[in-house]
Amino acid sequence: MDFSSAADELYGVPPTEFVETRKRLAQEAKAEGDAALAKRIGALRRPPLSAWAVNLLARSAAGDLADLLDVGEEMRTAWGSGRGLGDLEQRRAGLVRALVRTAADLAAETGGPLREQAVREVEDTLQAATVDAAVADEVREGRLPQPRSHTGFVPVGFPMAPSDETERKKPEPRKKKEPERAKSNVTRTSAARARRAETLRKRAEQAERKLAEREERAGEARREVEQASAEVGRLRHELERAVADRDAASRRAERAEQNRARAEEAAREARKAAADARKAAAHDARHG
Repeated sequence: MDFSSAADELYGVPPTEFVETRKRLAQEAKAEGDAALAKRIGALRRPPLSAWAVNLLARSAAGDLADLLDVGEEMRTAWGSGRGLGDLEQRRAGLVRALVRTAADLAAETGGPLREQAVREVEDTLQAATVDAAVADEVREGRLPQPRSHTGFVPVGFPMAPSDETERKKPEPRKKKEPERAKSNVTRTSAARARRAETLRKRAEQAERKLAEREERAGEARREVEQASAEVGRLRHELERAVADRDAASRRAERAEQNRARAEEAAREARKAAADARKAAAHDARHG
């Protein structure tokens, strides 16, 4: 077993089975004498439902996911060369919608239906994968520990489009100042909304992580209860068997006591008969 195969297996199971699978894989690595691998496996974190659903896409809808990531690569190339995006944005939107539905269906089939927040996080992650090559690699790999997002419309690693930069540097006639001020206000408002969205996203991620931790602890507590119940059942069975053994021993002791009493009575009668016989013999000897 190596780390890659272990991680592939681990991030392919439902979140409810993650902790147990991680424990098993770490124990197998330790049994093979690879303590370092066992430690790496033990450090892997359970993904929330949204990240797990994206990982499902990498396994069960790899073709459609590859189409989206290819469109993302085309968009980043077009942006970097200054060309227009053409119909790429429309193609991306259609693929994202289809993949979000597929992720929801796959999750429901596997027993982990997605709530509205998780659906939004799946969509944000897919959008981020089209503008950020690093996120695209994570999504393609199918081992996301957390959902991803990207603020803004410019792909990671690229400056603003040259045409926009040129337009900003051109001196504007006085009559344009009012529209320019309005545009600036809109930009500030958009930036404020983006910051607000990012703050809310981080809060949602934090809440999701806390939920995952609480679910993990609850799962461990349930397993402890099950183990304790099994132990109680075993001890109860042993107690019942011990009580049965005690009762059987008590009955044997009672029968033994009865047999002893009868033997004692027989011995007493035998001794009396022997004494009577001796007396009779002595009497016969005297009067013979």
